[in-house]
Amino acid sequence: MKKLLIICTGNSCRSQIAHGFMESLGAGKLEVYSAGIETHGVNPRAIKTMKEIGIDLSKNKSNLISDYEKITFDFILTVCDHAAENCPIFTGKTLQKFHKNFTDPSKLKGTEEEIEAAFKATREEIKHYCEKFVSRYLAV
Repeated sequence: MKKLLIICTGNSCRSQIAHGFMESLGAGKLEVYSAGIETHGVNPRAIKTMKEIGIDLSKNKSNLISDYEKITFDFILTVCDHAAENCPIFTGKTLQKFHKNFTDPSKLKGTEEEIEAAFKATREEIKHYCEKFVSRYLAV
């Protein structure tokens, strides 16, 4: 079983959505962790948008990177530029590091419909990335 750590600034939205997809798509092949430079709590809209497609994030927690400093990861994925720029050095052996700056729907100001549409768009953006990742790095 490979280990993946997904890192974002607050571990509230993009990293949580990616966590849900990676856990679902990599079931039985991937042990998934997510963390932030800070913790902001899991965004209720992220929970809602993932629930719409059958992935439950409601029991997830917002964690700090330091919670996982003693774990050796096969993969580290940063999902925002701020996290990539501020990611600490991991002392354990990490085989591969990846970075993809996903759109942050939590920063959008607008109507409820516009915000929901932004969360769905980010969800789909992350889903496509995760599908490609699992297909490429976890193929038997």
